[in-house]
Amino acid sequence: MPQQERAIRTRRAVVEAAAAVFAERGYAAATIAEILSRAKVTKGALYFHFDSKAALAQGVLEAQTGSEYHVSRDLKLQEWVDAGMTLAARLPHEPLLLAGVRLSADLQGNDEFGSAWPAWSEVTANYLTEAKERGEILPHVVPEETAQVVLGSWIGIQFISQAASNWADLEQRIASLFSHILPAIASPAVLVQLDTAPDRGRRVIEEARAMSVEAAAAAGVES
Repeated sequence: MPQQERAIRTRRAVVEAAAAVFAERGYAAATIAEILSRAKVTKGALYFHFDSKAALAQGVLEAQTGSEYHVSRDLKLQEWVDAGMTLAARLPHEPLLLAGVRLSADLQGNDEFGSAWPAWSEVTANYLTEAKERGEILPHVVPEETAQVVLGSWIGIQFISQAASNWADLEQRIASLFSHILPAIASPAVLVQLDTAPDRGRRVIEEARAMSVEAAAAAGVES
């Protein structure tokens, strides 16, 4: 295996192990020893990529906004909805995302390693800015302000869903969030085209996986 590829895999293994430990125990109770045990790497390999526990937490937070399930759409607002609904579908099952929630809510630790919330707000603002440029949202909408409103609503919904149903109703709750927010910002002609059903995220994930398989098969044929 080429050295660069091995380094990428090692870093990913460390981040995933750290996420699992942070999600289960929180930042303060997590130990480097347990992360090493789960990652099955040497201490030297871990410290090559991350020089402290705080740096590990930062690495987990930086991995929150991946685009592996992104599917391009004609409407940028639908892409934004899809991003939110896929996140809602994945969150209860993926330690990396659960760790992001727990670390971001750790107000004592935020000074050391930060939070994923600003990155998610930026993702929303970027989607809405492009949607506005395309005429998909109403002229009065300020993308950065709407992003902050959505972020605050999302955070509250996460914690209510966790307390009420251990995340079982998160997709339904996020679908309701979109159904309340979109009429206030989307142009009427666009609004009627948007799919905000609770199962939207799972359908997009299946679509993205199928596209990935097709792309891999095509690459194999070409090579």
